[in-house]
Amino acid sequence: MTRETIAASGESSAADGGGAPTPPLRPSGYDPGDYAEAVVRSAEEAGVSALLLMGVLHNEAYKPHHPLLERLWHWWKPEASFGVANMHRAAFEQVRRAHGLTGRWEDLRDDPVFAVRAAALHLGDLDRRLPRRHVRGYSRDELLALGYNAGERNMLAFARGVPPGPTARSYVRRLRADRPRSAEALEPVTGRRARAREGTSGTPVRHDRANGS
Repeated sequence: MTRETIAASGESSAADGGGAPTPPLRPSGYDPGDYAEAVVRSAEEAGVSALLLMGVLHNEAYKPHHPLLERLWHWWKPEASFGVANMHRAAFEQVRRAHGLTGRWEDLRDDPVFAVRAAALHLGDLDRRLPRRHVRGYSRDELLALGYNAGERNMLAFARGVPPGPTARSYVRRLRADRPRSAEALEPVTGRRARAREGTSGTPVRHDRANGS
């Protein structure tokens, strides 16, 4: 997707996403916190927790996300997921149709901001399908993360009390373990926005939704 196509469609690009960088070639240099601005903005648009979205990015950081490496990975494994949020084609196509996105699934590997936005919209769609009442043991955000990882059908089963398998349990454990790091990554953005709103209104502003509370 070209920059001109993105601009015409109103979709975000890395170029206009607050200087969001391309993921590095060396996996050790990758930091999901580099996309905090895009995470907060996309979470607000989708009506989900920015902390959840940042947690998903941390969970999906297990493989390199540089566009060149993702192209090589896709050549070796055509059904592989794309982008900093590791979105599979089927999930992306659902989001694209539901929200009228003009970008393609392949664009996720080249545009981190678009990838973050697509992931946020997917989480928002899952949130609308998850019943308000569900079994205890997992928070709503944790069930949404499980839906992102294991699919909507499994998410609904877990919400009814079906025990998750080892892969899903590991996904939640990592989400919980990375929660402090995710909150720390978001703080410069959420704090700056809160201070700006306080300066405008003169009243302290809470930013709980961004922090998942």
